[in-house]
Amino acid sequence: MNRAVKKALVLVAGWAFMVLGVIGLFLPFLQGILFILIGLTILSGEYVWAHHLLNKVRSRFPRVAIFSDRAQQKATGWMRRVYQPEETH
Repeated sequence: MNRAVKKALVLVAGWAFMVLGVIGLFLPFLQGILFILIGLTILSGEYVWAHHLLNKVRSRFPRVAIFSDRAQQKATGWMRRVYQPEETH
């Protein structure tokens, strides 16, 4: 898989979480805030506005920052595996 396809998949995943988060704000069985935070974490690597918004949320809600740090570490590990250059033999 080439790099452009991988980047597109990451963007689709980030935006999908954002959409689920907005829907989840109105539906009682979805955790809207959680999905929005996951989406912001994924998109923060691609968009400056998402990075700034995530930092504002983290500074305003310190307890969320702890969970955000853990999620960011997991997302970074996942992104390294996704964006890892293909090995040639």
